[in-house]
Amino acid sequence: MLLGAEKRAAAEFSFFLAIPTMVGAFAYDFYKNRGEMTSTSGDRAIGFVCLHHAIIVVKTFLSYVTRHGFTLFAWWRVIVGTLGLIALAMGGNSPPGEERG
Repeated sequence: MLLGAEKRAAAEFSFFLAIPTMVGAFAYDFYKNRGEMTSTSGDRAIGFVCLHHAIIVVKTFLSYVTRHGFTLFAWWRVIVGTLGLIALAMGGNSPPGEERG
């Protein structure tokens, strides 16, 4: 947006940049866990449903950004990030089975 792009174009560009990262993460995870995959597990069906929901969320987000801008989204990220940092500071990052010191 600093270079003069419209709000919707900037948001679409961000999502398009994220696609190769998500595909790479999926491919790596799939390769790493290929021995655990079975045809009877409902993972594929769940993934298919999640993909459709993700498309709906992205379209809704893009239409919201076009009309209202990024302000609410920016505040949401600040609040959630702050809560996450507080949780980490309180020791919420220790693995199960380990005691917090």
